[in-house]
Formats: sequence, C-alpha cells, structure tokens
Amino acid sequence: MTVRSHGFWGWMAVCLALLLCGCAGYRLGPSNGLAAGERSIFVKPFQNQTMEPRLGEPVTHALRKTLQQDGTFRLNTDGDADVVVTGTVVRFSRSPVSYQPNDLVSVQDYFLSMTARVTAVERASGKVLLDREITGTTTVRVGSDLNSTERQATPLLAQDLARRITALLTDGSW
Repeated sequence: MTVRSHGFWGWMAVCLALLLCGCAGYRLGPSNGLAAGERSIFVKPFQNQTMEPRLGEPVTHALRKTLQQDGTFRLNTDGDADVVVTGTVVRFSRSPVSYQPNDLVSVQDYFLSMTARVTAVERASGKVLLDREITGTTTVRVGSDLNSTERQATPLLAQDLARRITALLTDGSW
C-alpha cells in the first residue's frame, strides 16, 4: 500500500466513526420514555359545534388512525383504556389566499382551518393530561365547485389536526 491509499482509508475510517457516533443517541419507539403500546387510549367520537356539517367523524377517524400508526399508545375500542380522549370541533374557517389571474373576484386557493377543544383524562386517577384548543390547517385549490372541494379537503384538514393532537399526546408535555 502506498502512502496515498493509507490516507484514503484513514479518512474513510474517521468518516465511518463519525457516522456511527451520530446515530448513537437514536432510539426506536416513543419519545416519551414509555414502551410502545404500554398505555392504552380510547378516542370518543368528536362532537361538532360548527355550522359546517360532517366534521366530527373525519377528525375521530383520523385521530384513531394517527394514534395507531404512531404506536405510542395501544388503541382501545371500549372505554376501559388508561387514557380517554374527548373532543369538540369548535371552529371552521376558510380564507381566500389567491385569486384567479385577471379576476379579483374569483378565488383560486383557500386556506382552511379547523379548531377542536381536546381533553385527555387518565381514567384511573381522573387527572387531566391535556385540555386545550388545537388547530389543523390546509390549503386547497378550488375546482368547479367550492362545496365538493371542501368535502375533498376535509380528510386532509382532519389529518393535520390529528397529527397535531397525536404529537401533544405522545410527547407527554402536558
């Protein structure tokens, strides 16, 4: 081996060592220190207090799906879980973001937001773990019909809200 090849392999060893050291603090599983699925959670159907119809069910479905995918909690289908989550959709709004070119009346994109009051209670002790309003948002391009566009965007909006709720529940920073 020449001096040049020793330098190359030396640098490769240093790079490999740095790469492995960078991964030393990484852990699989929940970030709150609990084992995955150690605690169970029950999500009650969300209520809808807005004038916009059909918002509670998509949020409930999205939250259950997101919690199941996250894996921190074991999703329970009856009320005897460790943590019980209840929620009410309290606000839904749409705001124009952009307009059609050469037309200041026709909206091209809307910013949608949905706010829910979410409460998580530890069933055994009655301790309130989470009680706050959380907002999910999305932007949609209006097609030929605003109502059908909003109907198609509702699952995306519910999914964003569910991700934010799940992050608060799993981080445990109540």
